[in-house]
Amino acid sequence: MKKGYYILSFLVLLPTLLFAQIKFTATASSTQVGTGEQFEVDFTVQGNGDDFNPPDLSNFQVLSGPNPSQSMTSVNGVTTYTTGFSYILQAVKEGTFIIGPATINVGMRGVKSNPLKITVVKGQPVQRQQTQQAQQQNAPGSASVGNSQSIAKSLFIRAEVDKTRVYQGEQLTVNYKLYTRVAILGSGLDKAPDLNGFWNQDIMKNGQQVQWKIEDYKGERFNVATIKQTVLFPEHAGDLTIDPISLTLAVRLQQQSSGDIFDQVFGGGSFKDINYKISSPPVIIHAMPLPEAGKPADFSGAVGSFSVASNVDKKELKANETLNYNLKITGTGNLALINAPNINPPADFEKYDPKTTDNIAVNPGGVSGSREFTYLLIPRHLGDFTLSPPGFSYFNPATRRYVTLPAKSFAIKVNKGDPQANPTAYNMSSQQDIKMLGKDIRYIKTDSPDLYKDGEGFYGSASFYLLMLLGPLAFTGALLYRRWDDKQNSDIVKLKSRKANKVAAKHLANAAKQLSAGNKNEFYEAVARGLYGYLSDKLNIPIADLNKENITDQLKARALDEGTINQLSDTIDLCEMARFAPVTGISQQQVFDKAKNTINEIEDKI
Repeated sequence: MKKGYYILSFLVLLPTLLFAQIKFTATASSTQVGTGEQFEVDFTVQGNGDDFNPPDLSNFQVLSGPNPSQSMTSVNGVTTYTTGFSYILQAVKEGTFIIGPATINVGMRGVKSNPLKITVVKGQPVQRQQTQQAQQQNAPGSASVGNSQSIAKSLFIRAEVDKTRVYQGEQLTVNYKLYTRVAILGSGLDKAPDLNGFWNQDIMKNGQQVQWKIEDYKGERFNVATIKQTVLFPEHAGDLTIDPISLTLAVRLQQQSSGDIFDQVFGGGSFKDINYKISSPPVIIHAMPLPEAGKPADFSGAVGSFSVASNVDKKELKANETLNYNLKITGTGNLALINAPNINPPADFEKYDPKTTDNIAVNPGGVSGSREFTYLLIPRHLGDFTLSPPGFSYFNPATRRYVTLPAKSFAIKVNKGDPQANPTAYNMSSQQDIKMLGKDIRYIKTDSPDLYKDGEGFYGSASFYLLMLLGPLAFTGALLYRRWDDKQNSDIVKLKSRKANKVAAKHLANAAKQLSAGNKNEFYEAVARGLYGYLSDKLNIPIADLNKENITDQLKARALDEGTINQLSDTIDLCEMARFAPVTGISQQQVFDKAKNTINEIEDKI
């Protein structure tokens, strides 16, 4: 009896023992921070981790993350993978908070990290202040004392405008550009520009993916990214200020070099990570008032370069029918601020408020497109009429002159209509809703319904009794399948072995995706993960013992031929070497095919 109890206990604890060596740990750069202070949280697992699920971080502001990382070490032929995810957080309120466990899948099992306790105090902890003061006195790479001036020369923001002197209502573009010659680990927006005194439209918003390029500035080369683009329109004349944008950046500074030539080439040596606040300088825009000389009486504030087109949907109709008159303004400038021109149709026409349709694009060249106004008119009496809308006036800042564009006149013939008709006013946009009524209302059926005599229907037929038997048969089949499935899944080792090919297929699918995208490092990483994950499950080798020697021994014990074993070993070596040095003599597609064929051959023979 006791022997059976021990065996049962061992089987229950077997999965725990197999994964006992897998460590998934959570660490914080500091467990006591001040309000407004930033800190880093890292989650690290030993092994090939998938499907990372972070904990609830709602008590903090997430400035960056999750930032994935992978590393591989090989000692005495034993290769170990480490997967990591990091966050840069900012404390926003006082109190003691628990960052719960994160979860990740390693092999066929999910593992949890340890929780973290973070204490947030007002201001900055005294111990941190003393530590920073000591670092400022001793560390030559400190940002807040000796090195702040050098950082300011290597990391800054500029607000570039295409013009600083414009007319009221004239468009200009501002680009906020980040210049750096130091490594940036993460960023957070402290304050967006208010842009008071401007009507504005973003081209590129905060948080949008940025593109880096190299530029020369004052004789030095920088990595430059445009982090925000906005089109501005001065709302009134005078000197207007484009406010700064403020960021806090996590920066990595190299304090000293080890003197080793490899450290100098690959960035080795001593580093210090700091948080550095930067703001763009304000920019003054001189907005000139629009000239009074030559201003048309119908001018309503349009500034730019425009053209006008007009049309009617019909030139002959009956009294009390509807007529649509369209006025379309096309060009570049403050299109979104243009009001509908006031038209004066003949006295016999009823006029309704216009419908506005915009087709406006915002790009680095400014705002362009069209704004269309649709006026609905209803003639009440027969006769021949002329529809003569007023012209459209705008100010062209390029020529510094007002322009009036005449609108086209239309001859409208109104025939005698139904004197009792008084149609409800609607425009083209609402006609679709009216047409849908025919589908919403079901009409009364006037034809004879289908009738059946007793015995002619489905009840009592052969099909009826056959369906009655299907229920018990389906239940019996489900019961037999359940017993078969329980038997198949009772052996965990065999279950993992059977599903190993599916796990490998997922990694190889990711490898094919990275291959198509041209991501070399990610491609070899995915192939290696697929091979190691497949072999761990197929051969029942714990991840901690997963190395080429153990793999080779297990495959030989299963009588796998030498050629397949050598092909597998070569593919693993290629994937490991490719992550650190270029691989020559074989293409990535050939590596992918070798990995896929090797797995298929093992599946066929084991």
